Amino acid sequence: MNALLLTDGYKTGHHQQYPNGTEEVYSNWTPRSNKYAPKGCDKVLSFGQQFVIKWLHEYFESNFFSKPKNEVCQEIKVELSMYLGTDYDVAHFERLHDLQYLPIKVKSLPEGLEVPIRVPMVTVVNTVKEFYWVTNFLETILSTMFWQPMTSASIALNYKRIFKKWALKTDKENLGFIEFQGHDFSMRGMGGFQSAEASGMGHAAVFMGSDTLPVISGMRKYYNAEGFVVGSVNATEHSVMCAGTKDDEIGTFRELMKTYPAGILSVVSDTWDLWKVLTEYLPKIKEEILGRDGKLVIRPDSGDPVDIICGENRNLGGSTPQEKGVVELLWDLFGGSTNEQGFKVLDEHIGAIYGDSITTERAENICQRLADKGFATTNVVLGIGSFTYQFNTRDTFGFAMKATSVVVDGERREIFKDPITDDGVKKSAKGLVRVDLKDGEYMLVDQVTEQEEEQGELKLIYEDGRFENQTNLQEIRDRVNNNL
Repeated sequence: MNALLLTDGYKTGHHQQYPNGTEEVYSNWTPRSNKYAPKGCDKVLSFGQQFVIKWLHEYFESNFFSKPKNEVCQEIKVELSMYLGTDYDVAHFERLHDLQYLPIKVKSLPEGLEVPIRVPMVTVVNTVKEFYWVTNFLETILSTMFWQPMTSASIALNYKRIFKKWALKTDKENLGFIEFQGHDFSMRGMGGFQSAEASGMGHAAVFMGSDTLPVISGMRKYYNAEGFVVGSVNATEHSVMCAGTKDDEIGTFRELMKTYPAGILSVVSDTWDLWKVLTEYLPKIKEEILGRDGKLVIRPDSGDPVDIICGENRNLGGSTPQEKGVVELLWDLFGGSTNEQGFKVLDEHIGAIYGDSITTERAENICQRLADKGFATTNVVLGIGSFTYQFNTRDTFGFAMKATSVVVDGERREIFKDPITDDGVKKSAKGLVRVDLKDGEYMLVDQVTEQEEEQGELKLIYEDGRFENQTNLQEIRDRVNNNL
């Protein structure tokens, strides 16, 4: 697709609408509110800027600058003339093509660190006077691309905080487990391939467990990832279990363990009757499970996640499987050990995972109720799916890219928006901005001079087709974990 179509339709006339003599448009990308974010998401995790800018650069290279000027500009002239009902003049697009690069300067806060609400994370400004219109021509595609990896990464970090808090309380000798305790199951429910990749990369900036395979390619391409990126295990789905027939579900378990005699094997166990699997089938193959060189993971996939994992009874014991829940039933059958903190840890040959309709609130409840019953919270992995990652919009963190400074006939004008009908969320910064780091916290300073704007924590990552100050996946993960 012609790269000039990567914008809102109304942007195509804005080059004519700025004041005569406009030379510069300076904008910033800022999370304005966490009103609609999950509880506990008080800040935004900086992530995705390098991915988005590299993608944008490559897209314009492949779908505009490398194409014949007459071809791409005539195409857009035909389309926009029909679209706007006028004879659309493409001279400004032709001059951009002659330039052969995007004339913008992009500055960003470091990826992998948290940013308070209302603190700018990115600034964009044109570098060539006649292309003042380019800054906000790109606003739409930048907004489209930025918000999801940042939102998913921020929510993933909230999950990781929950898991770490409870692991410290119940199994502090096993903190490494939390790297895989939140597992990305979201791909099938995301809004298309690009959404799945962008969100999945946000998850993978925080966790190492994922079934979203495009993340591997994305992290290698955009974040120079080397070696291990994300991992998963051999696992079944309902079609596998159904193909083995309801009458011989225990036979399916046996065949799977023969196929995978070692390592972690996850088996979906509620295709028909989860409680029968736990109370009738597993006792019959207990010795085979204990004889494997690895862990068999039981995977329920329906019902209330908290009750299924922890049991309807909030205390140990119960007269029915439903009252006990998966973890207690596995303990009753396979036992395990009690760690130094006094919490029960399942035998290393057995475990549990739940991956349907998980939220941060349910994750917290599962950990709380397991601990209340005396179980280490590391006995279970939670699959985080599209119920978490696709149930969001740009408004989850109130993201917006707004112009706050322009230069007209050599004179800088500080501009801002502050709608009288708004509750204050849409009020923007004013003029040029700088972000300072004070006592470990990012803070906005606006209305700064051009010299002051060059300082601070926003660092150049792209200018006139060149990339600067690049980061990689390991650096991002290190920053995440160091600040966890």
